Amino acid sequence: MQAMKRSLLSVALTTLLIAGSFPLAAQNFNAADEQAKADLEQSLKDLNATRANIAKQKIPIVREVSQLEDEVRQESAELARLRRLRDNSDLGLNRLRDQVEAIEAQNDYAASLLDEFVRSFETRIDFSERQLYTEAAEEARLALEDADMSQAERFAKQIDVIGVALDRLEQLVGGYRFEGLALAPNGEILSGEFAAFGPTVFYAASETDLAGLAVTKLNAAEAAIAIPGAEYTAGIRQFVETGEGNIPADITLGKALKIEEGSDTIGEHLAKGGIVGYVILSLGAVCLLIGAIKVIEITGFKTASPEQVQNVLANIQESSAKGSEAAGEVSGAGGELLLAGVENADEKRGSLEEILYEKILACRPKLERFLPFMALTAAAAPLLGLLGTVTGMIKTFNLITIFGTGDAKSLSSGISEALVTTELGLCVAIPSLILHGLLSRMARQKIGDMEQTAVGFVNGLIGNRNSH
Repeated sequence: MQAMKRSLLSVALTTLLIAGSFPLAAQNFNAADEQAKADLEQSLKDLNATRANIAKQKIPIVREVSQLEDEVRQESAELARLRRLRDNSDLGLNRLRDQVEAIEAQNDYAASLLDEFVRSFETRIDFSERQLYTEAAEEARLALEDADMSQAERFAKQIDVIGVALDRLEQLVGGYRFEGLALAPNGEILSGEFAAFGPTVFYAASETDLAGLAVTKLNAAEAAIAIPGAEYTAGIRQFVETGEGNIPADITLGKALKIEEGSDTIGEHLAKGGIVGYVILSLGAVCLLIGAIKVIEITGFKTASPEQVQNVLANIQESSAKGSEAAGEVSGAGGELLLAGVENADEKRGSLEEILYEKILACRPKLERFLPFMALTAAAAPLLGLLGTVTGMIKTFNLITIFGTGDAKSLSSGISEALVTTELGLCVAIPSLILHGLLSRMARQKIGDMEQTAVGFVNGLIGNRNSH
């Protein structure tokens, strides 16, 4: 190739020299032509030699190029394969990452379910069964709070609780028995045997005759025993010991028993009113006693009937002695009024009316005595109830300040006093007000009868005088 280039360059330079010197060496044109031909021939020879050399070297070069192209194709194919492998590996890695994330999410979800199950396990079982499963549940609960414990170790503790729960479910089919401690109604801790049957757990003490139902009692360390009735004691004990017996069934799942335990007797209900409640009850009792006395007193107060007044007036016309005798036959205050009228029959009308009115006034205090106390009781009882309400609410707020609102039982005393005193105040005030109204009406009726007797006697006496 280099030789060919030199030949062509030589030809080109020769041509330029000829062209440049043509005007000056026209005479030597022939010589130059010959020289050019010679040079051309030489250049052609060189060109042919170069071509031959090129043709000679072309075959191995072509072979080498073909080999190199084959190698390039192979390398390209290998590169494409590697790229595909890389893409496939990236895709597999992404899939693996997605799978890992999905598994981690499932793991977290399972962990949350296990945590929730462990936390709520003791609330799902009967209170009497906690003494059996406290150890496993406590270990799992402590595992939740241990930050240094691995997830696998925590799972192992939680799975132990699940195993315990599954064993319990297998035992519950048909019921099962276990030994443990229970709180007797008198506050004594007794050992005995429990029998779980359905939603109810029965208990029979080992050392005493106590037998009943296991229930949950606030702030109690052990399950409390409620006695449904003396007639069920023997059947419950037989059921606990042998698996057969007559036992009570509660379709309300313990609610009826709780309602029965929560119901107070009259004495317990009244005791919730505190000191203010006892004061209200004392006022009510005194008022009731006074009311009974006043009923007897007012109904026993005798007044003269119109017939008896006419009889006395008819006897006065005959003589004063007969009039006094007739007036003495009338019993009670009415007879005394007529007797005073007969004794002062000769007095003037105004004097006689004053004498009789004085007798009526003397009877009024006896009829109306103690009635103001009943009115005072009717007015004071609601106020005392309000006082108890305010006192109870103050006590409740003081307990809230000390214990907070979490313990409802500690607040019940103040709330009970606040409500019961109001109830007692109204229960005393309403009957007292009604009784006072009735007795006042009866007293006024007796006074009115006395006034009617006096007016009838005066009018009849004056009429007899005028007729004569």
